Amino acid sequence: MGGVRSGPRLALARSEGHPLWKQVVQAGWTPVTYLCATLTPSAEPPLEGPWDAALVLSPAGARALRPHLPPGLPCLVTGPGTARALDGVPGQIILPGEARAEGLWAALQARFPSGGRFLLVRGERSRGFLDAQARDTPWKLSPWTSHREVPLRPQPPLPKVEAVLALSPLQAELLAPLSGDLLRFAWGERSAAAFARAGCPATAHCLPEPGALERLLRAYLTID
Repeated sequence: MGGVRSGPRLALARSEGHPLWKQVVQAGWTPVTYLCATLTPSAEPPLEGPWDAALVLSPAGARALRPHLPPGLPCLVTGPGTARALDGVPGQIILPGEARAEGLWAALQARFPSGGRFLLVRGERSRGFLDAQARDTPWKLSPWTSHREVPLRPQPPLPKVEAVLALSPLQAELLAPLSGDLLRFAWGERSAAAFARAGCPATAHCLPEPGALERLLRAYLTID
């Protein structure tokens, strides 16, 4: 769980050294590693190209794609974490200004104004924004489900914390019944919606960006 720190404790599905762990510490909180789910890679490889580029929605998708990535293929990615997961891969890594599928769609249109064929690398619970936007357009997307998130069974007991952070809708579903009167934070609107569906609305949510998470946590540093 790392060294002893002074801030309120936050259950976080990341280990010490991860960028989000560091962001939580910078916000004045004490991150406590808590894993309630794990990622299972797809048994099926991605469809063969040729592709004009790959669209990669998460670090887990980037790691799954690496062994299959054609040399030199441009990769449009959502967020610095996804870009870091492709460090050292030959080819251009394109990081949109907005770390969301909306930003990726805008970057795709700007980079390939005439359209093309693109491999879409996503998790099992993708919200399908890019598929909907690209339908009946010159930007032809071929989705590949690179991984899925599954609950740990049995589910570990929640450590002593003042708040929980759900980094995905599944984590929100699993954390909701354990959270009681704790603060519930959500990484993105979909995680917040999953808390609500489980009958435990999120205390607050942020854009899925490290800086936005730091700002959210700083706003809740009033725990006694």
